[in-house]
Amino acid sequence: MEMHVHAFSVRAGRAQAAADGWVRVPQATLAFWIIKIMCTTVGETAADYLAFGAGWGQAATRGLMFTLLLLALARQLQTPRYTPWIYWSSVVLVSIVGTQITDWFTDGLGLSLYVSTPIFALLLAGIFHVWHRVERTLSIHDIVTRRRELFYWAAILCTFALGTAAGDLATEALRLGFARGALAFGALIAVTYAAWRLGGNAVFTFWIAYILTRPFGAAMGDLLTQAPAQGGLGMGAMRTSAIFLCVIVALVGVEQYLRDDDAATAVRR
Repeated sequence: MEMHVHAFSVRAGRAQAAADGWVRVPQATLAFWIIKIMCTTVGETAADYLAFGAGWGQAATRGLMFTLLLLALARQLQTPRYTPWIYWSSVVLVSIVGTQITDWFTDGLGLSLYVSTPIFALLLAGIFHVWHRVERTLSIHDIVTRRRELFYWAAILCTFALGTAAGDLATEALRLGFARGALAFGALIAVTYAAWRLGGNAVFTFWIAYILTRPFGAAMGDLLTQAPAQGGLGMGAMRTSAIFLCVIVALVGVEQYLRDDDAATAVRR
């Protein structure tokens, strides 16, 4: 009986934490999806620019970005509730590192995309399995404890690596090209959205959409940056990254301002 009472009190406490605004990650609003897709594009273009355009090389770029990611996640995990600029800084870095992990599998280890894609898919399935077995939920609405957030970020990193591999597999190995690849993944996102609107499981459709936005953003990034001879628009990695980062900063800045204003209003009351 004591165990049942304790379990009930824990669930009630977490529910109250969510109700009080202590959820540590954002809700899946339209702004969330716009910023997320732009982060995936930046992850693709920024990683390529730093490694090749800026001449840093893949090893140095991986080392620096991984260090910055650890610092950003440490800051994120210390934050008691969702703070837009901290959270999205972490997502941008996760996007870049996720891209570099896939590139390391392909270029460093010489693994085919036909091999690395299912490896990342199995790894993600394993994370979800352990997460659900331990916490009994995969919902982003329940990220109110540090342990759940650690599962969340592990899954996020794996979705970026998987999405990069799946996107490269579709656009390069299967020769869909950047434009058709973006259209294909965009159509799959639309189907997932329709399934949710028709009553599909909200948690399942969220994670499917989250995975699909990565190859969609990567295909869009390649379409914008690659030379016309390679099927792109020739904007270049540096210009594309700068434009998308400016839009991300603007959207996150507005969200941060609105949250700070709401918090100040609540304090005055």
